[in-house]
Amino acid sequence: MQAAQPSTSTSNAIGRTMRANLPSAELYEEAVRNGEGIISAHGALVVRTGKHTGRSPLDKFIVDEPTSTDNIWWGQVNHAISEEHYDRLRARLLDYLSERDLYSQDCYIGADPRHQRSLRVTTETAWASIFCRNLFRRPPAEELAGFAPNFTIIDAPSFKADPATEGVRSETAVLLHLQRMEIIIVGTEYAGEIKKSAFTVMNYLLPDEGVLPMHASVNVGSNEDPAVFFGLSGTGKTTLSADPERSLIGDDEHGWGDGLFNFEGGCYAKTIRLSPMYEPDIFATTRRFGTILENVDLDPATRELDLDSERFTENTRAAYPLEFIGNVDPTGMTTHPRNVVLLTADAFGIMPPISRLTREQAQYHFISGYTAKLAGTEIGVTEPKATFSAGFGAPFLPRHPGVYARMLAERLAQHDVPVWLVNTGWTGGPYGVGKRMGIDHTRTMVRAALNGQLADVAYEMDPVFGVEVPVMVPGVPTEILRPRGTWADPAAYDAKARELAAMFAANFAAYADGLPAAVRDAGPKT
Repeated sequence: MQAAQPSTSTSNAIGRTMRANLPSAELYEEAVRNGEGIISAHGALVVRTGKHTGRSPLDKFIVDEPTSTDNIWWGQVNHAISEEHYDRLRARLLDYLSERDLYSQDCYIGADPRHQRSLRVTTETAWASIFCRNLFRRPPAEELAGFAPNFTIIDAPSFKADPATEGVRSETAVLLHLQRMEIIIVGTEYAGEIKKSAFTVMNYLLPDEGVLPMHASVNVGSNEDPAVFFGLSGTGKTTLSADPERSLIGDDEHGWGDGLFNFEGGCYAKTIRLSPMYEPDIFATTRRFGTILENVDLDPATRELDLDSERFTENTRAAYPLEFIGNVDPTGMTTHPRNVVLLTADAFGIMPPISRLTREQAQYHFISGYTAKLAGTEIGVTEPKATFSAGFGAPFLPRHPGVYARMLAERLAQHDVPVWLVNTGWTGGPYGVGKRMGIDHTRTMVRAALNGQLADVAYEMDPVFGVEVPVMVPGVPTEILRPRGTWADPAAYDAKARELAAMFAANFAAYADGLPAAVRDAGPKT
């Protein structure tokens, strides 16, 4: 079969012209010519996303239609929109786009062909088309001919939704129609909406195929010992998985079926204060042609990057293909995990930097999904704020969290996988008093857990959280292992620990029904 070539089509049903499957080099040129971005001194394309520098969770809706409504976890996370309102917005959008020049990319999501989906992403901007090439999995050229998408995404930032007539909250809307397998994104330039809406679709589909979808990174050591890192944005999934001593499967979205497999073909890493010493592989991607840098500051004269700047947002991002990481596993697949790590960024400075969990505690903390929302990740978040996000990814879970928790528990038991809780947050006091845990110490602790160095050390039980804390970790100061001792005022620590324990209990009450008593009792003691 002759390889398909990038094409320009005028006979499509959406735009006036459709620039389809263009390579990054040509899209770079178009993005600069269109005034969408600036090429930095080292070759990355720097773009601005306007007022939206993070996701807009309150503007995300799922169409309430007969085939999916009974499976959706309706409420604060999944907001309903009627088919009538969806069709009204969609018709107006297609009419709007019919006079515009658009771009499209045909992609795959899911490295395992047994559970893979094909998707077509149509965008208004060339840079967003590069983003999709970077983040999703690119089909071989010969597979582009006759490509048939399982679902489609239409991304139109310049189009404004109408709250008065279209059932939405604002001019920004992210709409998922699960029967038609169609996603519409309007009123926001933040490309993370494209990535996370596709993830939401996979989270809906895969449980019916016996696959646990996970908001998690995966890497593999030389001893064929895969590790899974669950965590929300900013907790260290990307940083800890990009370990030069281990091969990277992926940094954010995976499935656990007959083994582990990556959904994506790229990474979407936070770049604020990125360190060439502690995060050399990720840092290097910010200086490469092909990388998209969202809202990163740069000198207008020299075009040199300032990765420490928060001028536009704390949530600066780099979107790059997986192959930009030197130790990546190109297959995107591996065997069952040997370790599971739950990551939290504790803004209170209470939780131990590393602890070992029982099976019941693992379920409890997975359902709790405690962390701190970091500045800029969502609109309105300007400093770390304690939060709970079920499954370490509630905004992307269309089904009830209990569905995913049960699947995780079954897999942990079947494969006898140890679970670790790692706090990448604060030590020596809460945010504003203490300091962020050093990445060098965190990486050393995680490596010790994955390499079996903590299997035979002594443990002490944390009096509040009931988790097992190692009395020593090779290469780590023992005093940081017990957070109470890092506070200047131990009584203040005790008071804050009781406060955090009460927050855990109040949050978990919404999920307790139907869970075994051992899981309900596995939380901190109030």
